[in-house]
Order: sequence, then structure tokens, then C-alpha cells
Amino acid sequence: MYDLHSATIAIIAVNVLVSFKGFNDTSFFERYKFGIGAIQSGQKDRMVTSGFLHVDSAHLLMNMVTLFFFADVVIGWFGPVKFVGIYCISLVAGSLLALFFHKHEPYYSAVGASGAVTGILYAAILLYPDMQLALMFIPIPLPAYVLGIGYLLYSIYGMKKRLGNIGHTAHFGGAIGGYVTTILLKPDLLATDTLMVILLAVPILILFVMEKLGKI
Repeated sequence: MYDLHSATIAIIAVNVLVSFKGFNDTSFFERYKFGIGAIQSGQKDRMVTSGFLHVDSAHLLMNMVTLFFFADVVIGWFGPVKFVGIYCISLVAGSLLALFFHKHEPYYSAVGASGAVTGILYAAILLYPDMQLALMFIPIPLPAYVLGIGYLLYSIYGMKKRLGNIGHTAHFGGAIGGYVTTILLKPDLLATDTLMVILLAVPILILFVMEKLGKI
């Protein structure tokens, strides 16, 4: 039976409570969602609160199920306190990257725990790159690092093409937060898993080179 840690339960509970409050209170949702104009005018709290709001139950469920599957990998390596730290840092990193890339779009807005959850996912992949993952549309199990790299490359494409109503930027920022924090907490990965550290950094380097060249 899957042993769900109390730290994971606590994070899921906060997401559910805040999200359902937002579902039923439009003014609450509008006040605490990520909004470029509002953040630039001084409401910096939105960079955190938006990470606990969701558009609907399906959006909430998708993020919490993903967290459910990968939280224990990170907790197993670092313990619950550092797990929560990685979650929070990834959430803020996602908001910061979104703010950076959309700073000239005052009406840009977003909600969701995707950035924080992607940070946990990327941390788990870095810690356990050989775990096998399968997607619904790709039923064949693949190494986690392959899907992780592929996901970030898709996020770059999504950012460039503005695909769907999805916060690709926050996802990417969250992954950066999870990646950097994991290496800071476990620097021996640089020696023991050098190749994996480099491979997982490739999409991050591609993003910033493209931004520097004005390609995104």
C-alpha cells in the first residue's frame, strides 16, 4: 500500500482548500491569482498564492495526482522539511520565470500548482533517473530522464508558440527550481551522476540561449 507522508497530505490539503474557495468565490480567485499588472503594482503575494489556486477540479486533480506519485521519492532522499522547501522554492521559481518572460504583458494571468509540482518531479528524476515512467499516450515505460528532458523541450516549444491555456513558463521555472535546489542539497550528484546532471540541464541552457538570441 502506498504510504502517503503527512507532508504530502498537508500540501494537498492546502491546495484543495484554497482551490475550492476560489471555485466558489470569484473575488477571492481574482485577488490571489497570478497577474502581471497586479504584481508589478505591488501585490507580490500573488506569486505564492496563485500556486494554490486552480481553474477547476480536473486541473487540481491532475496536479495533486502527479505530486502524489513523486513526493515520496524526494521525501525518501531529503525528508519532509526539505521536500516542502523544494516545493515552495519551485513554486516561487515558476512565478519568477513567468514574471520575467511576461513582464511586458500586464494582462497575463495564471493559476495552479504546476510549477511547484514540476519542481518535485524534476527533483525526483534527478535523484532517481533510472525509474521507469509511462504516459497514457505512450504506454511503453521510458527512463524518467528521457520524459523529463522531453517535457521541458515541449515546454520551450509551448512558450514560443503560446500553445493552449497552459502556463508553460511556470512549469519550466518550477523545474529549474527543483533542479538547482536538489543539486544544492546534494552536491555529490555533480560527481556521482555527472552525465545526468548535464543532460537534465540541457533544456534549461537551450531556453536561456534562445531568450538571449531573442528567439522566444
